[in-house]
Amino acid sequence: MKKLMLCSLAALFLMGFVKDEPKVGLNVGNKAPEIELNNPDGKALKLSDLKGKVVLIDFWASWCGPCRRENPNVVAAYEKYSKAKFKSAKGFDVYGVSLDNNISRWKQAIEKDRLNWPNHVSDLKGWGSSAARLYGVRSIPTNVLIDENGVIIAKNLRGRNLHIALDNLIKAL
Repeated sequence: MKKLMLCSLAALFLMGFVKDEPKVGLNVGNKAPEIELNNPDGKALKLSDLKGKVVLIDFWASWCGPCRRENPNVVAAYEKYSKAKFKSAKGFDVYGVSLDNNISRWKQAIEKDRLNWPNHVSDLKGWGSSAARLYGVRSIPTNVLIDENGVIIAKNLRGRNLHIALDNLIKAL
C-alpha cells in the first residue's frame, strides 16, 4: 500500500511539471500553435497573420551570445528568400520571438544586428515568455520552420542548414 501511495504521489508531482510542457505536439507535421505578442511599439502581431508564407519562428534574446552570432545567418536567409518563389507559399518571413525583459536592449539589438523583418515580438518576460513555454523552449537560439499552412516542417535549423532547407522548398517547384 505504501508503494502505491508513493507512486501516486510521484505521479502527481510529475504532473505538476508536465503542465508547463507544450500543450500540443511540436513535431514535424504538427500545426504550429498560435502566438500573439506585442512588437516593440506595443502592437499585437499574430503568427497566423503570416499564413501563406514560409515562416521561421526564431526564439532569441539580446543578451544571448549564440543568438547574436546566429543573427547574421537569419538576416542573410531573410534577404535571400523573402521574395523567393516557393511552390505554394508567398515568400519567406521571420517571426522573431525575443526572450528579453528589457525593451531598450531588445530594440537596440534589432537595430544593431539589422534584423530588418517587421515581425519582432515579445512579452518581455524573459524565460517566463508565454510563447517560449508554449513551444517548450529550453535554450536559445531555437527556431521552428513552418509552411504556408502553419505546419511545422523543420526545427532548430542553424547556419547553412537553414539555407539548405529553404533551397529545398524552392526546388520542390
